[in-house]
Amino acid sequence: MKPIVVFSGTAHVKLAEEITRCLRVPLSPSIITRFSNDCLSAQLQANCREADVYVIQPLAPPVQEHLMELLLMLDAARGASAGRLTAVIPHYAYARSDKKDAPRISIAARLVADLLVTAGAGRVLTMTLHSAQVHGFFAVPCDHMNALGVLAKYFLRRDLKNTVVVSPDLGNAKAAAHFARILKLPVAAGSKKRLSDDKVVIDAIVGPVDDKHVIVIDDEIANGGTMVEVLQKLRERKVKRVAIACTHGLFTGKAIERLRAQTDVDEIVTTNTVPIPEAKRLPNMRILSVAPLLAETIRRNHVGKSVSSLFPPI
Repeated sequence: MKPIVVFSGTAHVKLAEEITRCLRVPLSPSIITRFSNDCLSAQLQANCREADVYVIQPLAPPVQEHLMELLLMLDAARGASAGRLTAVIPHYAYARSDKKDAPRISIAARLVADLLVTAGAGRVLTMTLHSAQVHGFFAVPCDHMNALGVLAKYFLRRDLKNTVVVSPDLGNAKAAAHFARILKLPVAAGSKKRLSDDKVVIDAIVGPVDDKHVIVIDDEIANGGTMVEVLQKLRERKVKRVAIACTHGLFTGKAIERLRAQTDVDEIVTTNTVPIPEAKRLPNMRILSVAPLLAETIRRNHVGKSVSSLFPPI
């Protein structure tokens, strides 16, 4: 069988190291060089001829830098005669740009998908796309993973009596309902209207949350505006213990300041799809690793086994 060769860009080397430890293969070295004219260059430092090559790079801030790194590394692996080339993108940042909802704008999610294929990706592994339809933008096979099982395993250790799962909006309600089924809990959802990138309004919470413990789950937390709004509506419904869960803990802008101010939140549970520096780690924050799940997905791809059984349909 052809060997597995794994490279990592600079976005999240720690996650790549965890994945390779789970796979029991070395993390192959690479060099990213920045020239005086601000151009980047990528050089792979290990042989990948006819190998099953995986390049791990979440599109975490600075997104444009890390996207360019990924494209260059894919191109380098293709030029080095990789047998099969897979882009592992735990966080696909451009998934928010999935439709033409204003005149004369780019559908960036599709454009970036095309760029990845042009650079040489023959398969994409990604996790919890903000919009599920982005899965169909790729012209090559795409394994769309989710971390609901990882998050649910954590919460199953707790006493969940009198608890309700809450989705901040109807767009995430399907995933929240799946999460609730795993936990065997009822589900509620917010009615949200986005006014700008930093401002949302939640009109109401639909569902049985009065005098309940709640787990608010979303695909990502960016600037934290949605969470602040949904928490305010939940307080009006006299909820008891509150936990927050998400797959992608981006915590951009004023997010940490906003979350720190929510003193009635028991826990903020997220995963390590993107790096979370120490400065953004609150005392009540728990960061779960998706490395074993990503490693198992890579292993199954390598040996030709089913991946879908790892992620029951939402």
